[in-house]
Amino acid sequence: MNTTNFANRHIGPREEDQNQMLKTIGVDTLDQLIYETLPDGIKLKKPLNLDEPMSEYEYLTHIHELSKLNKTYKTYIGLGYHPTILPPVIQRNILENPGWYTAYTPYQAEIAQGRLEALLNFQTMVTDLTGMELANASLLDESTAAAEAMSLLFAVRERDQKKNNVNKFFVTENILPQTLSLLQTRANPIGIELVVGNEDTFDFSTDYFGAILQYPGKNGQVTDIKNFIEKANASQIKVAVSADILSLVMLEAPGKFGADVVVGTTQRFGIPMGYGGPHAAFFATKEAYKRDIPGRIIGVTKDVNGNRALRMALQTREQHIKRDKATSNICTAQVLLAVMAGMYAVYHGPKGLTFIANKVHNTAVAISNNIEKLGYKQNNTSFFDTLSITAEASKIKSIAEKHQVNFFYPDANTVTLSINETTNLKDANEIVAIFAEAAGKDTIAITTLETSNFIPVRLQRTSDFLSLDIFNSHHSETELMRYIKMLERKDLSLNHSMISLGSCTMKLNAAAEMLPLSSPNWGSVHPFVPVEQAQGYQTVLKELEDQLTEITGFAATSLQPNSGAQGEYAGLMVIKAYHESRGDHHRNICLIPSSAHGTNPASAVMAGMKVVVTKSTEKGNIDVEDLREKAELHKDNLSCIMVTYPSTHGVYESAIKEITQIIHDNGGQVYMDGANMNAQVGLTNPGNIGADVCHLNLHKTFAIPHGGGGPGVGPICVAKQLVPFLPGNPIIKTGGDQAISAISAAPFGSALVCLISYAYIKMLGAEGLTQATKIAILNANYIKHRLQGQFDTLYSGECGRAAHEMIVDCRPFKAHGIEVGDIAKRLMDYGFHAPTVSFPVAGTLMIEPTESESKAEMDRFCDAMISIKKEIDLASKDDENNVLKNAPHTLEMITSSNWSMPYSRETAAFPLDYIRENKFWPSVRRVDDAYGDRNLICTCAPIEEYLDA
Repeated sequence: MNTTNFANRHIGPREEDQNQMLKTIGVDTLDQLIYETLPDGIKLKKPLNLDEPMSEYEYLTHIHELSKLNKTYKTYIGLGYHPTILPPVIQRNILENPGWYTAYTPYQAEIAQGRLEALLNFQTMVTDLTGMELANASLLDESTAAAEAMSLLFAVRERDQKKNNVNKFFVTENILPQTLSLLQTRANPIGIELVVGNEDTFDFSTDYFGAILQYPGKNGQVTDIKNFIEKANASQIKVAVSADILSLVMLEAPGKFGADVVVGTTQRFGIPMGYGGPHAAFFATKEAYKRDIPGRIIGVTKDVNGNRALRMALQTREQHIKRDKATSNICTAQVLLAVMAGMYAVYHGPKGLTFIANKVHNTAVAISNNIEKLGYKQNNTSFFDTLSITAEASKIKSIAEKHQVNFFYPDANTVTLSINETTNLKDANEIVAIFAEAAGKDTIAITTLETSNFIPVRLQRTSDFLSLDIFNSHHSETELMRYIKMLERKDLSLNHSMISLGSCTMKLNAAAEMLPLSSPNWGSVHPFVPVEQAQGYQTVLKELEDQLTEITGFAATSLQPNSGAQGEYAGLMVIKAYHESRGDHHRNICLIPSSAHGTNPASAVMAGMKVVVTKSTEKGNIDVEDLREKAELHKDNLSCIMVTYPSTHGVYESAIKEITQIIHDNGGQVYMDGANMNAQVGLTNPGNIGADVCHLNLHKTFAIPHGGGGPGVGPICVAKQLVPFLPGNPIIKTGGDQAISAISAAPFGSALVCLISYAYIKMLGAEGLTQATKIAILNANYIKHRLQGQFDTLYSGECGRAAHEMIVDCRPFKAHGIEVGDIAKRLMDYGFHAPTVSFPVAGTLMIEPTESESKAEMDRFCDAMISIKKEIDLASKDDENNVLKNAPHTLEMITSSNWSMPYSRETAAFPLDYIRENKFWPSVRRVDDAYGDRNLICTCAPIEEYLDA
């Protein structure tokens, strides 16, 4: 075996295993299987044009050399991004730990209690600091969260406001520029009129349904939001506040003043800047709006024994349930980053956070005092960490960059600088010295930091925060390390067993791809530094864009969307801009097949489009005649179609080129959902199929780990006619000549984790990428054949083959009283996470093994499924006291002196021999979802409060 060939490490089945699998399937060669699986008309005629693959060693040397091209200056730019100190105990035990970063979204709560508890800590931290009643378990970035706040306030308008179509939304001129850009993107398609102005002169007219304030403002001034909110409340105008989370340690919580929504980012709670992300945003609101809150909410419930258990609450709001009527299109959160930020609060506690906030503020005050002594005017009368100084910007910039220091220069006569937790006395004196040099004066030394407070008394924090035990118990490294490990043991991740989730592609996240994320040369770069200071990033991102453009067969790529759902939305907005550039403002019909992902219709509605659903045939394909009829019916107003390929049913539809041609013939564009790109790379591509734009899930096909439900990256690749409209950024030039406004806060989205996909492509190369696709198809078909006779596969291609995933039908088992959920829970006893449950067809499992899983692991999974089928056969509709209905079985249950089940403990816990070697114990029994929704508790409430519920 060639030990330098990364493909040999990434791809699971060995060559001899592949031969055995092909024999099981009934084909002679892998190429024969691919021939029988893919329609001939869509196959690529030549291999991908990519660089020769690197070994892991060569890649790590290469990426280290590129990192040196990033200039890691001392950065005081602010604008929502700050240098931080990531506690090493969190870096080593969470960020660098596959037990945390390879987990999936906690839809199977019984094997995700650790992550759920960490997210409950995050929510509690957010509600405490914001003074709100309810928080979700993170959003994508601060600007996205602000846009979601605007959408929520629009949705919950008073009845009279809806009746009178009150649609104006006030935006303070002190808002962060990237947030304003994103608000502009989101407002117009759903009929909101933005009005940007001075909050001090706002007239509180009845024409407005809502407003958003920045706290503190973009230049650092702390304005009297209390007074504004009081007046707004009196005028039935709901208020969102975009707040700096560290400042809320010293500033009173906006919730105490009557704010309706508080949003922001938790980046400065120990998360590296990473040239813009990923970072977990927070979103907190009133319980009255719980049905409209976007994203995921972690709630407390109980299991069947009455023990406390956690789960994702109120999922009926989500896009996979409500589709075009969902509260948002959000599918990915920033779970890994939320876990880290929450642990930062656990580690430091209220006293530690107070120390950090006071140090930041006192340092800013000392610098302000000494700069004023040099003759400069510091404009902020009240501030937390950011100073606004009247000075000749070009002169200061020249001197600062000579000293390898970055400030922000909003105009020719203003310099702003934001102090952070890394700033020490030496740094403070360097800042003062730069201004002294510009003034031609001797510097004034800061020798000590005096306690001070430049915050008005009426805005100073008096309310308690983080008073619960969890934030006051783990302040030594030993204690936090053990707490993190205790939570980790409750979660099933890829480091334990295969997670065969259809449509989610839980493949290997190789260590060599992950290691560079810990490098300060990549982590400490602010997204708004001059591009010449980020040449390492610029090189990687440009090459990644080119790689993805080549792989998809398109003309250009934007990396800005920081989730798959954002990519969908970005693609639709680019299509919308294209039509409008041609005068076709009326084109607003979006055709969506009935089998599409739930995010598709939700994204279309957000983009201001009207959804028209097209039928599927009995074989699960798009009904071409129904599609043709609806495309022709709406040809004058047709904007686009949203199509997934291979289909969500796991089939390469042979009519795909006919489908794309129908849309083009009727004036529309073709958006292809890239969720199933893992079945295309190197064999076919969206451009070849006839699409005009696709988004890619880098956290699926291109190896970014799921992180327990995020980070995700969803870049869009577009055909030539759409290139001019790729999204821009108000500070750093990105996008096309007619760029739409921002899709996410940072110019290049979650740039740090793009290093992973860059590595994946660099180390696999064209041949390795193509082989990975072929093996993904081989693995899926192997499982399909191994389960034949036990589980029926719903859909397959014309030759009876699956694509990279398949849907098995569990509905017949209802005759035995067994639901698909029972199978999902029983799989936990066998050491496996369930495949995707009831999507896209209710009562089914969608299985996708990926190319990274070995034959041995797939055999264990198939053995488990076949064993479960035998258990189903023994079950009776009249007797629900069986091993499936009681699953999962916990260690506490198995070791209890009271055992009254009609089956043995061994049957419950060790149904197959392999389980004894590496038993995974669910930490709770089956959770009660309905109880959790009826008794909504979304913070770390004291146990007495939980029991009272």
